[in-house]
Amino acid sequence: MKIINAKVYTEDGTFQTKDVYTDGEKIAVSGNDEEVLDGSGCYLIPGLTDIHFHGCVGRDFCDGSQESMEAMAVYEASQGVTTIVPATMTLGKDTLEKICRAAAAYKNEKGAVLCGINMEGPFISLARKGAQNGDYVHRPDADLFRELNAASGGLVKILAIAPEEPGAMECIEELKDEVVLSVAHTTADYETASKAFQNGVHHVTHLYNAMSGLSHRSPGVVGAAADHEAVEAELICDGIHIHPVTVRQTFKMFGDDRIILISDSMEATGMPDGEYALGGQKVFKKGNYATLEDGTLAGSATNLMDCLRTAVLKMGIPLESAVKCAAVNSARSVGIYDSYGSITPGKTANMVLLKEDDLSTVQVILKGKKI
Repeated sequence: MKIINAKVYTEDGTFQTKDVYTDGEKIAVSGNDEEVLDGSGCYLIPGLTDIHFHGCVGRDFCDGSQESMEAMAVYEASQGVTTIVPATMTLGKDTLEKICRAAAAYKNEKGAVLCGINMEGPFISLARKGAQNGDYVHRPDADLFRELNAASGGLVKILAIAPEEPGAMECIEELKDEVVLSVAHTTADYETASKAFQNGVHHVTHLYNAMSGLSHRSPGVVGAAADHEAVEAELICDGIHIHPVTVRQTFKMFGDDRIILISDSMEATGMPDGEYALGGQKVFKKGNYATLEDGTLAGSATNLMDCLRTAVLKMGIPLESAVKCAAVNSARSVGIYDSYGSITPGKTANMVLLKEDDLSTVQVILKGKKI
């Protein structure tokens, strides 16, 4: 395939009008002109990578079934999210082990490529559990993590941890070279979060959510993360979880090299309003809102491509920065940038054509084929 006339997102983070070739599943330096795709009036960006989402189209990763994973993968690919790292919930050991084994057995035959697992819980703070199920909160335990990761065939890429919990710092010391550790669902203050970052944590789960706020006297996790330049932060730009002003200020604090756009979507995404579930709890979707019965936000009902559009069109984030945060930084954070995340010869040909005026999707290309 040859793609012509599009403004192509390049590895230096700018758009250039040039031809792009594919050869089978890969991006190529050159090729034949048997199939030509005209990208006039469009941007060509890498397929996005969502490193933190729970479900969509009425399915949840925690269903632990091949059918659910495939349905999620097909939907995500249709939206231009071509690589995925779905997240678990805070659940019992047996259930988590079942989910991990199901992921290990998944064939990746259709849709977005499942590249890993984001283990969000059970090593969290009960006081900041958010929409997680408090019945299954567990003290940080390196041996339990290793059992679950072994069941997944080593698929766990990110592990959430509340650093203030008993045994957390010891767990961080043990696991810092085995998995990306992420401060999450935490009551940690600035000092405790800073210690965690100094000890080997370099990721924050959905910044601002399920943690203390950024205050002029108590900077908390947000202030500590901003202070430590090796720390990257997830951001939900669905227009509900974080105010647009806060999103813009966060980009100024962290820069677009350290922010990762995520959706944190749950099974109601891509579905009509109604009652759904998350971690065994009832969730009610109305528009883009997904809440528990008590009104607690229960993840988002927005896919990552729509979050990117919201960040650009409604929050004033430059498209170049939004693409970097949703395609490049995300792929790097889970160690798959050698194969995904940029339009570079030799990498998998996952790309999306977006209209210049409204960023609507014109064409998704998955593994070199139009879908």
